[in-house]
Amino acid sequence: MIDFSNGGVFKLTPASPQELGPEVAPLLVLGEQVVACFKAMRDFVIFTDKRLIAVNVQGMTGRKKDYTSLPYSKVQAFSIETAGTFDLDAELDLWFSGLGNVRLEFRGNADIRGLGQMIAGYVL
Repeated sequence: MIDFSNGGVFKLTPASPQELGPEVAPLLVLGEQVVACFKAMRDFVIFTDKRLIAVNVQGMTGRKKDYTSLPYSKVQAFSIETAGTFDLDAELDLWFSGLGNVRLEFRGNADIRGLGQMIAGYVL
């Protein structure tokens, strides 16, 4: 499982669903749709209409991957922090029942408000 407490692991930038979607397609349930994708160096996060899937690419070759599924139904609260003038990173905090806090950091060009609105639609 990814160490979500280490914010340096995730500096996410928007990525194409066509690029990353096939990577998680075998994990999706019938009717589940990929909504947004974000990529770090090798790791990436996919938001579907049912859950967040964090993929931790491991090893030298990157063939070994850890897939962590975090369903929106377990989100108790969430917070977004937009990028500012000097602090160019945006943040998304999600509090999951039984897991605790998950923090994802995004580069300033990510639509964090849109992401927050999307999560609110699924959680509330």
